[in-house]
Amino acid sequence: MAINYTWDVNTCDVYPTKSSKSNVVHEVHWKLTATDNSNNDSEGIPQTARAIGSQSLDTSDLSSFTNWSSLDAAKVQGWVETALTADTVAALKTELDAQIAEKITPTLVTKTLG
Repeated sequence: MAINYTWDVNTCDVYPTKSSKSNVVHEVHWKLTATDNSNNDSEGIPQTARAIGSQSLDTSDLSSFTNWSSLDAAKVQGWVETALTADTVAALKTELDAQIAEKITPTLVTKTLG
């Protein structure tokens, strides 16, 4: 199973002003999508699973502040992954892998008598 992971970290809550800085990101609303292109469903659509959440960021030290206009998704994703910790990110990916595996080979199905 070849699974690709894609982060969406484009929605951020900011303090309009904090410590003389503008648009200080303090919360990121994220989505992590896992896509398995090698095990498409019966309609040819890749299997996917998604986790969503919000991550607070530490804004107590703004010495390495990045202006809003200079931010990109890669930078914000790095902040989120650091704040979540590598173990948590790995656990999220493991859970998404398990969800996709369950879609490919279900361990439980519901049937209706007819």
